[in-house]
Amino acid sequence: MITKILKTDDNSIAEAGRILKDGGLVAFPTETVYGLGGNALLSDSVKKIYTAKGRPSDNPLIVHISDIDDLGELACEINDNAKALICAFMPGPFTVILRKNKIVPDTVTAGMDTVAIRFPENETAQRLISAAGVPIAAPSANISGKPSPTKAIHVIEDMNGRIDAIIDGEDCDVGVESTIVDATGEVPVLLRPGGVSYEEICEVVPQTVIDEHILNSLSEGEKPLCPGMKYKHYAPEADVTVVEGDMRAVKKKIDELLKENGDKVCGVLTMSENAYDSAIILSGGTTNQNYAKTLFSNLREFDRLGVEVVFAEFESRDGYGLAIRNRLYKAAGHKVIKV
Repeated sequence: MITKILKTDDNSIAEAGRILKDGGLVAFPTETVYGLGGNALLSDSVKKIYTAKGRPSDNPLIVHISDIDDLGELACEINDNAKALICAFMPGPFTVILRKNKIVPDTVTAGMDTVAIRFPENETAQRLISAAGVPIAAPSANISGKPSPTKAIHVIEDMNGRIDAIIDGEDCDVGVESTIVDATGEVPVLLRPGGVSYEEICEVVPQTVIDEHILNSLSEGEKPLCPGMKYKHYAPEADVTVVEGDMRAVKKKIDELLKENGDKVCGVLTMSENAYDSAIILSGGTTNQNYAKTLFSNLREFDRLGVEVVFAEFESRDGYGLAIRNRLYKAAGHKVIKV
């Protein structure tokens, strides 16, 4: 398959919209990460998404819309808490899970009776979905399990030759995927932290709770309720270990680990001014928000540099802490050292 590399001009967006409406696949930027889009109303198109990514078919997809009124076509039973969350955070890096209407194929929802819906605030994404004239099912535009793409070059590396087109647009502002909240019950449940923090959600619906699986893996045979819950995600080729705690103690522990792994090419992902000998150092910035924005790009850069072992500093400092911890734990296969 020859993949077209398109720009963000009106003619390119119109062409990409036609490809999507006809059942093809297009990767496109959003404020969170690049998405791999297909026509959410065509089962064959949705199946192509799973094939292109190598994604397990029991991992549900998020449906993207460009008009808040589209919610009523895709979902039913929108309760007061759901309405409050939708009003507060859409458009934006936020996904709500609702009971689905029959128009949504089971291939999108992995056979569940709920659907995850997002209204991105990114202008290019909105223009594309509007041009397609149909809702777009879109997971992140990477090979399943690898770090999510936040730049067009990441998508080209993973998807060139696998899909019909890639929109070469802007870098992503948030850098981690959207927050997902299940709003089907009386009490909303945070299933995946992301660009909207738990604290922000609680300002709108204070009784919202956090799902226990955010920092833990699902049990064998347990069905994922949303993308990213079950399988190892965001992982580079390098072996990742998270070292979490006060930065002075983190520095001391990573120094010890670097000595123990002196026969390997080691990298350190920092969120401090700590310096390390005998390691390739990449900075994630000094806030969780900056760390989030550069996390996936840095993990990919370690692979490009031939790093075999990565030690990632972590200390929770702001509302993005839960989102960063969730992504780091999954990237590390839950190999975490707390100091």
